[in-house]
Amino acid sequence: MELRVAEKAEDEISIEIAGEDHTFMNVLKGTLLEHEGVAAATYDMNPEQSGGQTEPILTIKTEDGTDPLDALEDATRDIKDKTAAFRDAYESAV
Repeated sequence: MELRVAEKAEDEISIEIAGEDHTFMNVLKGTLLEHEGVAAATYDMNPEQSGGQTEPILTIKTEDGTDPLDALEDATRDIKDKTAAFRDAYESAV
Protein backbone atom coordinates (compact mmCIF):
# COMPACT_ATOMS: atom_id res chain seq x y z
CA MET A 1 0.00 0.00 0.00
CA GLU A 2 1.38 3.38 -0.99
CA LEU A 3 0.38 6.50 0.94
CA ARG A 4 0.94 10.13 0.01
CA VAL A 5 -0.03 13.06 2.21
CA ALA A 6 -1.86 15.55 0.00
CA GLU A 7 -2.61 18.16 2.68
CA LYS A 8 -1.94 18.40 6.41
CA ALA A 9 -3.08 20.82 9.09
CA GLU A 10 -3.21 20.55 12.86
CA ASP A 11 -6.70 19.06 12.88
CA GLU A 12 -7.10 17.74 9.32
CA ILE A 13 -5.21 15.54 6.90
CA SER A 14 -5.83 14.30 3.35
CA ILE A 15 -4.00 11.15 2.28
CA GLU A 16 -3.96 9.48 -1.12
CA ILE A 17 -4.09 5.70 -0.69
CA ALA A 18 -2.91 4.01 -3.88
CA GLY A 19 -4.37 0.72 -5.02
CA GLU A 20 -7.41 0.60 -2.74
CA ASP A 21 -11.10 0.51 -3.60
CA HIS A 22 -14.45 1.19 -1.94
CA THR A 23 -14.29 -2.00 0.12
CA PHE A 24 -11.23 -0.99 2.11
CA MET A 25 -12.02 2.72 2.14
CA ASN A 26 -15.50 2.15 3.62
CA VAL A 27 -14.08 -0.04 6.38
CA LEU A 28 -11.39 2.54 7.18
CA LYS A 29 -13.83 5.46 7.12
CA GLY A 30 -16.34 3.62 9.31
CA THR A 31 -13.71 2.65 11.85
CA LEU A 32 -12.39 6.22 12.00
CA LEU A 33 -15.88 7.52 12.72
CA GLU A 34 -16.13 5.18 15.74
CA HIS A 35 -13.23 7.00 17.41
CA GLU A 36 -13.65 9.83 19.88
CA GLY A 37 -11.94 12.95 18.61
CA VAL A 38 -12.74 12.25 14.95
CA ALA A 39 -15.21 14.88 13.75
CA ALA A 40 -15.37 13.67 10.13
CA ALA A 41 -13.86 11.01 7.89
CA THR A 42 -14.56 10.90 4.16
CA TYR A 43 -12.97 9.67 0.97
CA ASP A 44 -13.23 10.65 -2.67
CA MET A 45 -12.72 8.32 -5.63
CA ASN A 46 -14.49 10.17 -8.42
CA PRO A 47 -12.02 11.07 -11.20
CA GLU A 48 -14.53 13.23 -13.09
CA GLN A 49 -15.05 15.52 -10.10
CA SER A 50 -11.47 15.41 -8.87
CA GLY A 51 -9.51 16.65 -11.84
CA GLY A 52 -8.55 13.19 -13.05
CA GLN A 53 -7.61 11.70 -9.69
CA THR A 54 -7.81 7.91 -9.83
CA GLU A 55 -6.65 6.88 -6.35
CA PRO A 56 -8.85 7.39 -3.29
CA ILE A 57 -8.15 10.36 -1.07
CA LEU A 58 -9.04 9.93 2.60
CA THR A 59 -9.73 13.10 4.60
CA ILE A 60 -9.80 13.03 8.41
CA LYS A 61 -10.92 16.02 10.46
CA THR A 62 -10.42 15.87 14.22
CA GLU A 63 -11.46 17.88 17.26
CA ASP A 64 -10.46 18.28 20.91
CA GLY A 65 -6.74 18.30 20.07
CA THR A 66 -6.74 14.82 18.50
CA ASP A 67 -3.95 14.42 15.95
CA PRO A 68 -5.38 13.08 12.67
CA LEU A 69 -2.41 10.73 12.20
CA ASP A 70 -2.93 9.30 15.69
CA ALA A 71 -6.60 8.73 14.84
CA LEU A 72 -5.58 6.94 11.62
CA GLU A 73 -3.10 4.77 13.51
CA ASP A 74 -5.74 3.85 16.12
CA ALA A 75 -8.29 3.00 13.43
CA THR A 76 -5.88 0.80 11.49
CA ARG A 77 -4.97 -1.01 14.71
CA ASP A 78 -8.68 -1.63 15.37
CA ILE A 79 -9.17 -3.01 11.85
CA LYS A 80 -6.21 -5.33 12.32
CA ASP A 81 -7.59 -6.56 15.67
CA LYS A 82 -11.09 -7.11 14.24
CA THR A 83 -9.82 -9.05 11.24
CA ALA A 84 -7.63 -11.24 13.46
CA ALA A 85 -10.60 -11.96 15.73
CA PHE A 86 -12.74 -12.81 12.71
CA ARG A 87 -10.06 -15.10 11.28
CA ASP A 88 -9.72 -16.91 14.64
CA ALA A 89 -13.51 -17.34 14.92
CA TYR A 90 -13.69 -18.64 11.36
CA GLU A 91 -10.85 -21.11 11.85
CA SER A 92 -12.38 -22.48 15.04
CA ALA A 93 -15.76 -22.87 13.30
CA VAL A 94 -14.43 -24.91 10.38
